[in-house]
Amino acid sequence: MAVNRTGIILLFILLYSGIFAQENRFIKIPAGTYEVGLSTSVENPLRKVTVKAFFIAATELTNTAFETFVLATGYKTEAERFKDALVFEPGLEEFQWLDDSTGGITGKMDHPVTGISFTDALAYCKWAGVRLPTLDEWEIAARAGSPTTYFAGATYENIARYANIWHGFDHLQSDTTDGFMYTAPVARFKPNPLGLYDVFGNVFEFCSGALPRDKGRRVAHARGGSWWCSKNACNFFNGTDIGSVNPHASFSNLGFRVVKEQ
Repeated sequence: MAVNRTGIILLFILLYSGIFAQENRFIKIPAGTYEVGLSTSVENPLRKVTVKAFFIAATELTNTAFETFVLATGYKTEAERFKDALVFEPGLEEFQWLDDSTGGITGKMDHPVTGISFTDALAYCKWAGVRLPTLDEWEIAARAGSPTTYFAGATYENIARYANIWHGFDHLQSDTTDGFMYTAPVARFKPNPLGLYDVFGNVFEFCSGALPRDKGRRVAHARGGSWWCSKNACNFFNGTDIGSVNPHASFSNLGFRVVKEQ
């Protein structure tokens, strides 16, 4: 029995250490001209963009990392201050969410941080000396050189290998097909060819930048889809679609990953 306990503890340490290492790993995206967008998209048309070299986090920011920021600064998220975080429970009609700011993160420290707004994400970035990826940078890193909306190896049909998404026909019944109803620990699914995990699914990732449809309004944008997205609803787990949300809104399927300058 003692041997089994020791083995379990060792396995946990190795697993946690591996996730911690991935979370603190950044992938270099070389400077250059890249193709982004889709020929059939109005808001994200097919085009070439030139970017400077940047380093993007291999994983989405975790509860552990955000808690470090909170403990160091005493920061209160907008959801904590305004009691307006939106969460989901099976049985709700499509695109319906519940007001609930009482959710905890016990046992989920290696999951991506959620329940934070775009404003909260910017506050973390300022403290940590990092920034959010631009809309174009995120797409370049997510697609990893692929001319398609997915990265090489991933398809609409096999997306479950790479992304934590909702596999049920609708959201009236719970779905744990991939082992997770909501968020999954970061780096649990297969990475893209560059070594980035969860660019599709798990949580939508905030990005900086504006779209023509914003018309001068302050709007936050997020990419990659989330655990809530299914093939019948949302369906944003790809490299071209761009979601929009109020910059002060907090959802249980919204998070972010960060970028460092060269």
